[in-house]
Amino acid sequence: MAHKPTIAKDTPLAELTLRKYEKPTSSGRDLVRKVCLTLGLLQPGDSRDVVVDVLHVLLIKKGPLTSKEVEDLVVENRKSHGVPLLGIAPSNIRRQLLRCRELFLIEKVKATYRITENALFSEIFSEKLESYYLHSIMQRVKEYMERVDQEFLK
Repeated sequence: MAHKPTIAKDTPLAELTLRKYEKPTSSGRDLVRKVCLTLGLLQPGDSRDVVVDVLHVLLIKKGPLTSKEVEDLVVENRKSHGVPLLGIAPSNIRRQLLRCRELFLIEKVKATYRITENALFSEIFSEKLESYYLHSIMQRVKEYMERVDQEFLK
């Protein structure tokens, strides 16, 4: 019997979803929601949007927060915006914090979380996502395109 090749190697080393929306006109939680959609942290039409509140409270508070403080503030934030208290389990909050960390938007310092280097989001995007993360992904995509050219089109 022939051995079926494993596909575990098809796990991406890095992944970045970017979406283009109309120019930003919203503010507050709605603005953060659009940023989450733009950066692929939230899927269009997704009602499971606690990541919006996680990022929103970190942007509002500006200082370092423990995961428990983030949890408490997320609950307050969702209540104050009339959003159902869904997805507020501590494990899910920690998962959303990790997702924001993976995009370099926030960082963990000791046992607390804050906006990366207390920098502006535009700086974080330029320095971390655009210059480093996106650049490395684009370089690898180009390598694949060149390899396809070599194998099939030359």
